[in-house]
Parts: sequence; C-alpha cells; structure tokens
Amino acid sequence: MIELTESAVAAVRTALAGSGQQAEGLRIVVEAGGCAGLQYRMGLEKDERPGDLVLEQGGVRLYLDALTQRHVGGLVVDFVDGVEQSGFVFDNPNAASRCSCGKSFC
Repeated sequence: MIELTESAVAAVRTALAGSGQQAEGLRIVVEAGGCAGLQYRMGLEKDERPGDLVLEQGGVRLYLDALTQRHVGGLVVDFVDGVEQSGFVFDNPNAASRCSCGKSFC
C-alpha cells in the first residue's frame, strides 16, 4: 500500500530515537487543505487507533486511518536532504494533479 524508501526509513528511525520512546511509529494522514485540495500530514505516534491499518517497513510502523487508506495506495514516501529541497517527498500515483510544492494533491 505504501512504500518508504531507505532514506525515509532512516529519517523516521532518527525521529523515533529522538522521541525518547514517546512514539512507536509514524502516522500519515490525508486531509482537506493545501492549494490542490488534499494534503499530507505526518507525525510520530505512540499507539494505533480504532480503525487504523498498521503496516511495518524496515522496522518502522505506519499508522493509517480509514480515510487516508483510500488515497494512498501505491504511495512512495522518500526523504531528501539537499540544497534545493529537504524533507519528505510524496509520489502518489492516485493524484490527478498536485501543487508545485508536492505536498498537496487532488
């Protein structure tokens, strides 16, 4: 359903290690907003919630709520650290279009 690149897994592991065991995984949420209509939100998460799909990749747990699951089939999440762009990058084959920042889609 979702693929995290090695770089994304490493970035999430670093964030989890820095959380002092306050989190056990990463929640990815698709919600209304952004310039294209839908946007991604991410955050560290301690526990799963009712209705969550829990996936594991590279030792990292991913938590997805029911609404998010409908929008992220085939999503690839990468982490880049460069001069022009740094942070998580989303490649979603379900997106009909997306804004220039790559964080918002429809």
